[in-house]
Amino acid sequence: MPYFDSASAAPLHPVARQALLAALDEGWADPARLYREGRRARLLLDAAREAAAEAVGCRADELVFTPSGTHAVHTGIAGALAGRRRVGSRLVVSAVEHSSVLHAAEVHAASGGTVTEVAVDRLGAVSPDGYAAALDPATAVACLQSANHEVGTVQPVAEVAGLCGDAGVPLLVDAAQSLGWGPVEGAWSLLTASAHKWGGPPGVGLLVVRKGVRFAPQGPADERESGRSPGFANLPAIVAAAASLRAVRAEADAEAARLRVLVDRIRRRVARLVPDVEVVGDAERRLPHLVTFSCLYADGETLLHELDRAGYSVSSGSSCTSSTLTASHVLKAMGVLSEGNVRVSLPAGTTAEEVNGFLEVLPRAVAEIRARLGVPQAQESVPVAESVELDALGLRCPQPVIELARAIGTVPVGGTVTVVSDDEVARLDIPAWCSMRGHAYVGESARPVGAAYTVRRLR
Repeated sequence: MPYFDSASAAPLHPVARQALLAALDEGWADPARLYREGRRARLLLDAAREAAAEAVGCRADELVFTPSGTHAVHTGIAGALAGRRRVGSRLVVSAVEHSSVLHAAEVHAASGGTVTEVAVDRLGAVSPDGYAAALDPATAVACLQSANHEVGTVQPVAEVAGLCGDAGVPLLVDAAQSLGWGPVEGAWSLLTASAHKWGGPPGVGLLVVRKGVRFAPQGPADERESGRSPGFANLPAIVAAAASLRAVRAEADAEAARLRVLVDRIRRRVARLVPDVEVVGDAERRLPHLVTFSCLYADGETLLHELDRAGYSVSSGSSCTSSTLTASHVLKAMGVLSEGNVRVSLPAGTTAEEVNGFLEVLPRAVAEIRARLGVPQAQESVPVAESVELDALGLRCPQPVIELARAIGTVPVGGTVTVVSDDEVARLDIPAWCSMRGHAYVGESARPVGAAYTVRRLR
């Protein structure tokens, strides 16, 4: 059964498995103790730190291990903000950061700090000028991911780091998605990552704080990990994480070239095989193994279930699920279609046959879902009114857009259709539908319940 969700968690690398088993025998003791078992454990910990630091491109004494990538992000942001509290309380983040960064930003704002979000373009990339405009004398810390976790777009970290350096602002880089493919370029100040993203075991994160960066760890501390990550470290997992990072880096260039060909095939053929689909993210400046697309008139949760039944494990940033009515903040910030969203992230070793099989299954799955939802077929309609209002209250994605598609032919060219919906996804998907179908999105107006979205027919 092909697993195509390595952006969530990569399969455990064989080197990680070997190192983990070996370290369970050799690295179970307390590395802070002076007896032989402790000294042996300390040697393993020091070797793991050296290996991880070499891969990151930092000094070993700048890197600490944490219980997770999220823990590293929260510790890094809190410590950097506290270290620069005399400068100011402004935190600058991009609108498409991982939720761990945005949750830390929410806590900072709730405690009286200021958060500035930098917008992205339709490909999901920030502009260096956007960061430059957000930096001011009261800015304490800036954050920018190295590559986006939902659409794969690579961010201009080196350029932003240079601007932050000129302004005297430390830049924290969330490198969770990219570190397995190569070091992060630029003069960044702090960096975080997560081992299970590159094929290491879960439960190991990295936090790097460059020398000279003002940093004040928050909360109770102890003598371990420079006081930045208290508690007894999971040494076997740390050893496995460092060993697997070195191993995947040795394979990265060749594997990236191979997977990029397969992802390019998916990008091209999905657009050709599936009607009304939008492939999102930058086609060039992107991670080599990841592609995301959204299918108009499809329920994302149902589509994932159908692909799972066919033997393909993929994920989604779509909000069309039973558990949430909130659109993916990444897709929302990009202004792209969110319904029927599928993220494919290929693990190392994925074959062309597995990708070709997925491309055979996908069109049938989308067509069957659309048929069950009653998606209207393209046909000539006789206009019945200059304007039509649809009550879509209580209908969830993608039904409001399906109702709009059914109604657009009932007004003449120049006429309007207004959809009243209480599904927040409509705010994103109705404008996206207009862009895809060649109609004009007039705008949104408030209603006692929900909002009214007006579309003008142009053809």
